[in-house]
Amino acid sequence: MNETLQILTSAFIALFCTCWIHPYILKVAKTKNIVDNPDARKLQRVPVPVLGGLTVVFGVLSGIMGFRLLGESFDLFPVFAAIFIILIVGLMDDMISLSPRVRFVVEILLVLYLIYTTGFQLNNFHGLWGLGIIPSYISVPLTIFACVGIINAINLIDGVDGYSSGYSVISCLLFGLMFHALGNVQMVVLAAVVAASLLPFFLHNVFGKHSKMFIGDAGTLSLGIIFSVFVTTLLSTPSGEVIAHESTLGLVPFTLAVLCVPIFDTLRVMSSRMIRGKSPFNPDKTHLHHLYIELGYSHIGTTLSIITTNLLVVLCWFIAYRCGASIDLQLYLVVLLGLLVTFGFYAIMKRQIKTQGPLYRLYSRIGATTHFKRKGFWQLLQRWADKSTSEDSSTEH
Repeated sequence: MNETLQILTSAFIALFCTCWIHPYILKVAKTKNIVDNPDARKLQRVPVPVLGGLTVVFGVLSGIMGFRLLGESFDLFPVFAAIFIILIVGLMDDMISLSPRVRFVVEILLVLYLIYTTGFQLNNFHGLWGLGIIPSYISVPLTIFACVGIINAINLIDGVDGYSSGYSVISCLLFGLMFHALGNVQMVVLAAVVAASLLPFFLHNVFGKHSKMFIGDAGTLSLGIIFSVFVTTLLSTPSGEVIAHESTLGLVPFTLAVLCVPIFDTLRVMSSRMIRGKSPFNPDKTHLHHLYIELGYSHIGTTLSIITTNLLVVLCWFIAYRCGASIDLQLYLVVLLGLLVTFGFYAIMKRQIKTQGPLYRLYSRIGATTHFKRKGFWQLLQRWADKSTSEDSSTEH
């Protein structure tokens, strides 16, 4: 079996297993009342089952097992051990609400575990600022800081329907393409099965009425670990593995572009909280997705707007790279765009909301168009989501 067919087969197994397990986990969540209850900070109006992360991780593990059954090696047991541990921690947080300090300590320990079991760490800048390999006494703390930041950034985008899962599908595809260019088949497989596992969850989360689940901390923390693995693998790749004639391929700018909105929005939110004298982990409604909701966007409108913004940043990086911009210039461009689409956009729109300015009126009109009745294609997807769940659940009786 050729390589492409193996990857597609593994992704299909992940997709199928996620679809199959979803109604059973949904029933457990409803029976055991494992739900996310509405409050002043959250946007939903009714309790929603919150074990979606379990369905996604089940699909990922199934896809990888399928890849191994095809006769291929997959030497990433430490990665899946870390995913399993963070999944358990996330499930506990979904059910009993762990303190941010406990989660923070677990995240640091898991990153250290991954560093010393896999060797993945941010130890190669690939020409950025003229740097190549950096010593471990710098790379280890840098890796801990970056990975814990990524884990929490992904965790904090779980605010509106489809955002965390939709963004993660697109990001997995982008990382998968880069790993394919670098010839790292294992990471291509991991990216493919994660994207495939997220797709049915995304459809239930966005279009389902009775089959809807939230991905929960179990899901977002697991995705944070996976994206941390993608980044550390990419930036610990020996320089010789990067395509030889692509001397201006900026791997650091690329990773920052893919993770742009979550990272810069998290920096904005946390710095704003500290300026106001609050804990950076104190939850509030100051994220970028909350701003879109305030502007009158629907959940799906908010999701599509933010994902499109992030893709535009990646596109700008790609154009700069293809035009021969230096790696340093690529990074500065991504940082500038990240600041503009998060810090800048949020500050401008907040001022526009207060003054009822023209930009506020424009965005409000656009936001109003994202609200529509569940009919046509939307209704067909809703019927599929709810019907597949009810049919599978009824087979248990």
